[in-house]
Amino acid sequence: MDESARRRPVASVPFEPSDAPAAPTAEELMARVAKGDERAFELLYDQLAGPIFGLVRRIVRDAAQSEEVAQEVLVELWRTATRYAPEKGSALNWAMTLAHRRAVDRVRSARASTEREQKATFEAARGRPFDEVAESVTARLERSQVRKCLSFLTDLQRESVLLAYYQGYTYREVAEVLSTPQGTIKTRLRDGLIRLRDCLGVTA
Repeated sequence: MDESARRRPVASVPFEPSDAPAAPTAEELMARVAKGDERAFELLYDQLAGPIFGLVRRIVRDAAQSEEVAQEVLVELWRTATRYAPEKGSALNWAMTLAHRRAVDRVRSARASTEREQKATFEAARGRPFDEVAESVTARLERSQVRKCLSFLTDLQRESVLLAYYQGYTYREVAEVLSTPQGTIKTRLRDGLIRLRDCLGVTA
């Protein structure tokens, strides 16, 4: 055989797709997981872990806590797979609903556990007069009265007070949400609550 023939490329063989089955859908995997199939759960984990973590991360914000919540959701999928009903929606939507619920619960729990700490932070920032106003507003007055008097605040004061006292934001978070210096937020909160005190007739 001459040298040129040896160097001639071998003719390529046309590729023919194999008859291998397509990857199972999340719905199919859920049905198998409901029967205790651990391998199916591994595959389901690979499909859903990313979307679940992404949703939780947007709600919880903290990366470490988001990972914990995502793991809790995946464990819940394993434990409650028998409750999944395909006719009510896709497996992904069901998983995301569980993830959203878990993430919101974590946020609420975190806010409740740090409520006292947040209050101490506000008190340190605003001084004694502001503290007296906050205690008066939260402890002595009906919500309907507060709502009425909120209308007498400036728009800037009202949004700061609502974020801090009705949505559970910390002093620093209020500043971040409103893209405003912390010193300005401190002044708005102090002045806003003093106006509430005057409107409601609360004495120190």
